[in-house]
Amino acid sequence: MAHMKPMELDEGWNFMQSGIQKLKKILEGHPEQFTSEEYMMLYTTIYNMCTQKPPHDYSQQLYEKYKEAFEEYIRSTVLPSLREKHDEFMLRELVKRWANHKIMVRWLSRFFHYLDRYFITRRSLPALNEVGLTCFRVSVYEETKGKARDAVIALIDQEREGEQIDRALLKNVLGIYVEIGMGQMDCYVQDFEAHMLADTAAYYSRKASNWIVQDSCPDYMLKNVQNELLVTYSSQLLEKEHSGCRTLLQDDKVEDLTRMFRLFSKIPKGLDPVANMFKQHVTAEGMSLVQQAEDAASNKAENVGGPQEQVFVRKIIELHDKFMTYVTDCFSNHTLFHKALKEAFEVFCNKVVAGFSSAELLASYCDNILKKGGSEKLSDEAIEETLDKAAALLLFNGSDRLSFSEIKTQLNLADEDVVRLLQSLSCAKYKILIKEPPSRTVSETDYFQFNSKFTDRMRRIRIPLPPVDERKKVVEDVDKDRRYAIDAAIVRIMKSRKTLGHQQLVSECVEQLGRMFKPDFKAIKKRIEDLITREYLERDKENPNVF
Repeated sequence: MAHMKPMELDEGWNFMQSGIQKLKKILEGHPEQFTSEEYMMLYTTIYNMCTQKPPHDYSQQLYEKYKEAFEEYIRSTVLPSLREKHDEFMLRELVKRWANHKIMVRWLSRFFHYLDRYFITRRSLPALNEVGLTCFRVSVYEETKGKARDAVIALIDQEREGEQIDRALLKNVLGIYVEIGMGQMDCYVQDFEAHMLADTAAYYSRKASNWIVQDSCPDYMLKNVQNELLVTYSSQLLEKEHSGCRTLLQDDKVEDLTRMFRLFSKIPKGLDPVANMFKQHVTAEGMSLVQQAEDAASNKAENVGGPQEQVFVRKIIELHDKFMTYVTDCFSNHTLFHKALKEAFEVFCNKVVAGFSSAELLASYCDNILKKGGSEKLSDEAIEETLDKAAALLLFNGSDRLSFSEIKTQLNLADEDVVRLLQSLSCAKYKILIKEPPSRTVSETDYFQFNSKFTDRMRRIRIPLPPVDERKKVVEDVDKDRRYAIDAAIVRIMKSRKTLGHQQLVSECVEQLGRMFKPDFKAIKKRIEDLITREYLERDKENPNVF
């Protein structure tokens, strides 16, 4: 194999073209399908062309040709079929073409999967799935969104007038506006919703001019009750003393809050003040817990995760559970209230409590639950429910014998943590695992198997881990995570800006990371130097303060 002649780009791509042409025929309705042999040959061709030694590594060229395959199909087939249709017929064609495009993305992503695994990951390029969907958005969606929107609004107006319309078609078209945003609602909101709301306002404005002439006073008031009772007095209603939004939150009036959400969601920006009051209420509740923890903290120095801090973390979790129920049940999982809840918790969860950061307290809380069942001495079932996770013994349910490296990979732990864990299970008082070779220390070449003969007269036993400086370890872990976050922010900024001065880079980095933590300027500078060393960025040859 090592002496085989390298596959040239034209030769390999000609073979790939045959597979792509067959896929296009399938999408156009031809009764064909891929055999497993064809699929493997197409995948293997891409694999071979990406793993050849330079200058025959064609990863970059194949990445570009992957995109070109979509662009050519859209240009030659998709756009012509859409341009010749109008109104409802155009909508049906658009739905069909979007469904076909997603199938094409799925299949081509499989053929080119090796690019996703290595080349794209190393270069931090957009994934194959994202590239394929973006081609449709740029070439098809941008051209047809206006016509599609007008056709959908025309159907909605027909239904308002009492006509029967194809609601399934309407739902599928609106699904395109949502899906094309790839996780964001911007396309739906800007390209459809804003226009639909404007049309709705214009429609009912026209209707109102007829109703005022045709209807009796009571009938007209029934049609306009929402505007008069809610819009005009919304602020006064929400702020109402003893029964307004804040009071409903304080008194846990779930039904009333649900009704408030339902009514205020129907008026423009009606939910903004409700979400703001919800955020203020959650913030106040959380700050109250912080103050309680501070007041109850011992005057003398206390280890991280003392009793009062453990209670504080448990109450914070309970508070989050309570208000998450509000978000899901009362506020219909609306993004505005998810955002309000998140921002409220960011306020008080980033406070220092009794000298300890929230990261230290949370890590200590989990450690305490695992070791002792928490301050409440939880049952096994309650501990499992609380953590919903790090046990190592579960790995042996599927395998009788595992190596050190297999255990490390499956648990996703650092070497020192795996050593401590396995030492406590195989080298200490209780030999729950049998270690090969038998010794008092654990090394990376050891193998472990479950000791099926292990018994003990106690129904429940405690297996202590070798001691470790918990606070030091927490700080090290947090610092390590923050290094990764700073690296990612710097690379993200530089990919976007291409060239940037030192001060601007630091400022933008601080701004991006501000929601998670407040980065130290020295740490950012150190990460920049490290990224330069690893050739993620470089200094300008004429100005060393420009990257």
